[in-house]
Amino acid sequence: MKTSVLVVGGGLAGTSAALFLAWRGVDVTLVEKHPGSSPHPRAIGFTARTGEMLRAVGLEAGLPASRMAKGFGIRRVRCASLVGERFEETFWSPPGEVSEIEYSPSTGVGVAQDRMEPLLRDKARELGADIRMSTRMLEFAQDDDGVTAIVQGDGEPYEIRAGYLVAADGHRSPVREHLGITRSGRGYMHTSRSVLFRAPLDEYLKDGIGQFIVDGVGFLTTYGDGRWVLMLDDREYDEPELRQKILQAIGRDDLPVEIVTTGRWTISAAVADRFSQGRVFLAGDAAHTLPPSRGGFGANVGIEDAHNLAWKLAAVLNGESRPSLLDTYDAERRPVATLCHQQIFARNDGHNRDGEPEDVPLIDNNAMHYGVLYRSDAVLGAGPELPPAQLPEQWNGQPGTRAPHVWIEPGKSTLDLFQRGWVLVADHPQWEEAAQQAGVRYERIERLDVFGLSAKGASLVRPDGYVAWRSADLPDDPAAALETAFSSSSAGTR
Repeated sequence: MKTSVLVVGGGLAGTSAALFLAWRGVDVTLVEKHPGSSPHPRAIGFTARTGEMLRAVGLEAGLPASRMAKGFGIRRVRCASLVGERFEETFWSPPGEVSEIEYSPSTGVGVAQDRMEPLLRDKARELGADIRMSTRMLEFAQDDDGVTAIVQGDGEPYEIRAGYLVAADGHRSPVREHLGITRSGRGYMHTSRSVLFRAPLDEYLKDGIGQFIVDGVGFLTTYGDGRWVLMLDDREYDEPELRQKILQAIGRDDLPVEIVTTGRWTISAAVADRFSQGRVFLAGDAAHTLPPSRGGFGANVGIEDAHNLAWKLAAVLNGESRPSLLDTYDAERRPVATLCHQQIFARNDGHNRDGEPEDVPLIDNNAMHYGVLYRSDAVLGAGPELPPAQLPEQWNGQPGTRAPHVWIEPGKSTLDLFQRGWVLVADHPQWEEAAQQAGVRYERIERLDVFGLSAKGASLVRPDGYVAWRSADLPDDPAAALETAFSSSSAGTR
């Protein structure tokens, strides 16, 4: 069979890639070796930035609101037990200054991974993605024109011919290993055991603390849906021992406790030394393994990998852009992963027991979520003198950063104008004429100040909602300036 893009791996990054590609009209097939999501929920707590991406594809409204958006779950305390004495509160990162600025039209998403993945899969299928669970890729080879993969489901192996392959096959990534792509970073740190259980313990969450370091036991946290996970030292435990540990962590033995499943977790940190090779692209944990952090630098970063790559693959496949546009995926996303790795170890995230903390300035989480800078050939005017991330109001519409959010009417954000194609934001008839000549959609808005523009300026926004170029004022020949910028940043074929 033939497909434009083959995605290997049906976790959050891979399923997001299938979703974003299908939404852009790309013929995409996904293969995942497991029949469904892991019974262990793993990640929980998706950022508002992830909410923005799901908002664009029509999925945000169907997700439950996150209690984490109101501070639930992100506070952590050391204690004798869940019901016992509480000692000092420990911060994963220094508390940020309270800001009255609203950075996003979206909120965080408080859904556990085992419940988020089916939502993404269902939406991807609705949009036309061919998702094949219980299907393993056995081998692959690439040539100048595409990728040939041998896969196997319940029957005999068969061949899939694809234009491109997205490897979202986890932190051990057989695809990455086959390509010989090395990784850099802290590497292996430690291994933990876990037990997932259900118990009626919501009354102990009323003060907003959702994470507990229980002296002499381990780390206890909740998924906010009646399920809890207790992280323990790495050794074998039988069920009576696990139940004893759970009761010790809770601090009472008169409640019903249902053990759901157990897990073994390898904590490591590494970033691939390149995110692509030929027609193969790495995404999610295959590209970067980042330990759990309050900043949400694991799953959320993988979803944004998929988002960044999807529009570029769509543009190349439909003939709008030259293949050189795909080179900007590594140029833009790998520095973000490296920055996240650095910031995790600059914080007191509990990982620095395995080594010295990074001696670098801490970057505010809002800057990491909404204010990372892309430097690539798909951006004009993002020089090396600029910091890797800062708050949106500090960027003020800087090319290479996510377009700023501001409400333009009730329920409609500036961000809702983007992601369906290239957009020129301005409020001047000459720019409107220039956009028509360039074949770029024109959007008139009055709040040009948040884009760092005068009343006669304009910003060119990419299909992923990032600013590619801006003209702070009106040049002598707006049409020529826009045409040059559009052709350069889009790797256009015209």
